[in-house]
Amino acid sequence: MVNFTNFDAARIFKTGLLCSMLFFFTGGIGLFARPTFPLALQKAELEVITGTVVDETGAPLPGAAVLVKGTTTGTITDLDGNFSLDVGSDAVLVISYLGYAPQEIVVGSESKLMIRLEPESSQLNEIVVVGYGTQKRSDVTGAIGSLKNEDFNRGVITNPVDLLQGKVAGVNITSVSGEPGANQNVIIRGIGSLRSGTQPLYVLDGFLLDNSDTGIASNPLNFLNPNDIESIDVLKDASATALYGSRASNGVIVITTKKGKSGSSQVNLSASTAWSSMANTIDVFSADEFRRQVVAVGGNLEDFGGNTNWQDELTQVGFSQDYSLSMSGANSERFSYFASLGYQDQEGILKNSNLRRYSGKLNMNQKAFEGRLIVDYNLTASYTENLRPAIGSIASDMLYLNPTIPAFTNGEPTLLNTNALNPLKRNELYSDDAANNRILGTISPSFEIIDGLTYKLNLGVDYSNTARYIQYKPFPEVVNESNVSDGTLDELISSNTNSLIENTLTYNWNNYKHNFTVLVGHSFQTFLDEFRGTSSRGFAANNIEPRYQDHNSTSEFPTTVNASAVRNELQSFFGRLNYVYDEKYLFTATFRADGSSKFGENNRYGYFPSFALGWNLSKEGFMAGSVFNNLKLRTSWGQTGNQEIPSKITKASFSEDRLATGAGSLNTYPIDTDGNSLDDYPYGIVFTRLANPDLQWEVSTQFDVGFDFAFLDYRLTGTVDYFNKVSSNILLEVVPADPVQPTSTFWDNIDNMEIVNQGFELALNYNSNPQKAFTYTIGGNITFIQNEVRDSPYSVLTTGAAQGAGQTGATINGYINNQPIGAFYMLQFDGIGEDGLNRFVDVNGDGEILDNDRVVVGSAIPNMIYGINSSMRFKNFDLTLNFNGGAGNKIYNHTTMSLFTKAQLSRSNNTTDFAVQFPEESINNSNTVSTRFLENGAFFRLNNASLGYSVNPERLGVGNAFQNIRFSLTGQNLFVITDYSGYDPEVNTGSTSGGIQTFGIDRFTYPRARTFMLNLNLTF
Repeated sequence: MVNFTNFDAARIFKTGLLCSMLFFFTGGIGLFARPTFPLALQKAELEVITGTVVDETGAPLPGAAVLVKGTTTGTITDLDGNFSLDVGSDAVLVISYLGYAPQEIVVGSESKLMIRLEPESSQLNEIVVVGYGTQKRSDVTGAIGSLKNEDFNRGVITNPVDLLQGKVAGVNITSVSGEPGANQNVIIRGIGSLRSGTQPLYVLDGFLLDNSDTGIASNPLNFLNPNDIESIDVLKDASATALYGSRASNGVIVITTKKGKSGSSQVNLSASTAWSSMANTIDVFSADEFRRQVVAVGGNLEDFGGNTNWQDELTQVGFSQDYSLSMSGANSERFSYFASLGYQDQEGILKNSNLRRYSGKLNMNQKAFEGRLIVDYNLTASYTENLRPAIGSIASDMLYLNPTIPAFTNGEPTLLNTNALNPLKRNELYSDDAANNRILGTISPSFEIIDGLTYKLNLGVDYSNTARYIQYKPFPEVVNESNVSDGTLDELISSNTNSLIENTLTYNWNNYKHNFTVLVGHSFQTFLDEFRGTSSRGFAANNIEPRYQDHNSTSEFPTTVNASAVRNELQSFFGRLNYVYDEKYLFTATFRADGSSKFGENNRYGYFPSFALGWNLSKEGFMAGSVFNNLKLRTSWGQTGNQEIPSKITKASFSEDRLATGAGSLNTYPIDTDGNSLDDYPYGIVFTRLANPDLQWEVSTQFDVGFDFAFLDYRLTGTVDYFNKVSSNILLEVVPADPVQPTSTFWDNIDNMEIVNQGFELALNYNSNPQKAFTYTIGGNITFIQNEVRDSPYSVLTTGAAQGAGQTGATINGYINNQPIGAFYMLQFDGIGEDGLNRFVDVNGDGEILDNDRVVVGSAIPNMIYGINSSMRFKNFDLTLNFNGGAGNKIYNHTTMSLFTKAQLSRSNNTTDFAVQFPEESINNSNTVSTRFLENGAFFRLNNASLGYSVNPERLGVGNAFQNIRFSLTGQNLFVITDYSGYDPEVNTGSTSGGIQTFGIDRFTYPRARTFMLNLNLTF
């Protein structure tokens, strides 16, 4: 048994901050003081230097950057590769060009320079972020997808994950809805768990984030300003992820923010404005068509004489603005910095929908003792406001409300004849307003003890606090919605504290042939999530928001209060060995032992190993003269875990209970056997959860084999991977087989049950000749994936169930033995019978339509996802395009099932022509869950396109003030090709079932927007 020791994170953080400040001021205070000289003297020392930059063949390189090291002075070469610059005789020029190794030239007495750049095999020398360190791409044995900031998606980006969409093979990103900052399903190489959802582990500058709910309705990653991000690495196979152990079964996304760079000092200002509108509308009946259709189906037409398009009335053109100011640089080799401030205000296309974020970022790096001591300091702070309308109600109102109802009467929203709430009035009365403060600070000092041996401490705290108010102002005119007539307030206060302390030792040793890197470490992380919620009802109709009114609990409207606090701890020991022989043969072994307080005493620790081999074939003698510039074979095997389960489930839990009526009781017994009053039944203690100290970790075992290759002088590069991922020891809350149990459910590992994901990934990228005036890059990726649930003892584990009158709880999809994940399980619609009612396929031929006639009719998860991206440049113009798509999945259109029926039309509620496609259908026909509402989810989308123009500051006469001036126009979600009839095929708004995540259900979705953005970027 291992007892975890709690630590005072605040005290450690303060101590670390003090140390960081001491290092900063003692090592860096003198670096800011520079001697100044009279301007005339400075100019007298300058002279005009001219030069030409050429490639390895002697051809000129237009657009090469020429910068005076340590200053902001610089220029770019013209079409003939020529440049001129006023510099001092002791100046050092830094010359760089995409695809070529940068070069430094000391000016000296030369007045005309000829500079030759050599090609750089960037794919091999590129630095990739791996667990607790970095590696050269040529030495990597795992499957890692990497994206630099110049390759990110453009546009109005709230969530950093949006930067990746369509860009990395094996990564499927789906927004839950079109709401600003909406949550997203991120699936890396398939779904491997029932309970933990699909979210990968996010690592920000070495700090492991927690995926817990922060109390704000939008995505918890929205606190991070995308403009601050330098690169994103996606760790996909077990060799790459195993070092993160228990939280890596869904993959790992490593986010690295920008740092100051040696030899340059920059101030960057980015300003943009954008406007968004509905990308697609649903074709409900117009007022005139509605009048005809209601009469045609024999319904009772309620005609109020109006002509209202409720989709137009309840949506708007949403305006957004984004400003980001950053400063970065390095003073000699000892100190570097990056600091930024950001402001984003994104207005949604539904009224009263807004996300506003204020952010700040500070990254500093200080070196001392001849570079042996390095201190990294990172601070991220944000304040986020999120305003939301009543999305479900608005989304349904704008589709089914009678279009003959005038939106306004005498300047006020028309009161509906059923005393229901006009959605325009709902927007005035309802608000869901949340404010989140979040600060993440880390300090990471490292010291090289002896040559090659480095100790590093990583200390950090992530603190988040959210106040959320959901309220209805009282509106007595509405009598059939009591929460509206009386007024309500839900006040929700959440705070999350995530503290991390890690110690690592890294030893590097190499000679001519051998290269060893050994890493060992210890990690201790604590999580504290606190919540308090108050619900009140019955407020004065005095035009004061309920949250600002005094309120006392009454017997008619009692105020309820609930609160919780959950603390978890995770202790880990880990190690990694990397060995490279002669740059040809690669070996990686990792091991991590994780102990989690979520598990019982008998199985607190999980153990996660991995092994990988790589072979750089292109470095073998027999490959000399081959068509390959690079060819590497790699294979890996490893295991990762899953601890994303509810807290305390291995411990027993009790509650108080007693009889609430005078009849019999299951929980307590009367003192007087003839008792018939509440006093005769005292409070009793009952089990709500049984202890289970034997509960074990879920384990994901993955095998991967892949090739990395390059042709045509590294212009054509790519990767091919085959993966097989098997999840076992599945954790689930189950109903006991024996009906005589003290609790109705308990948690257990499902014996022999497996979730299998296997598939192929292909990524290709081609770069044109960089010497031409017109250059371009085109790339793409495609993933084929098959998943299956095996040896499940259950007929169906529901992931998605229907909602609404007469439908609640009916299974839509789930986990079914020998079927894909998210399999739709339902009756097959076979038209309308002579009686005007649904006809379904009698699968077993017994003459009856029962539950055993339900069959699997598709999956919510696509078996093919792909992305295509291209960038082009001609002189000062540049254009980037990004497409993405998917196929092989179905979508259940719950909105259609709930709203677009003949029965609804007959009641004078609006529908689409879906409701009248069968003239013989009875208005009494039921909307049973079936394939009638199941649609093809395949799509192809132009995700974003950006056209930019860079102005040469020299031509404007501001070359001394600006390094770069760039204008751009960006469009997002410009078109989508799909057969799906809803707002958008990338959607998931179903409800979870028993804590199991749902997939592929569209119910009253926030519509997706089409956005255009103008941006100005200044570098000086």
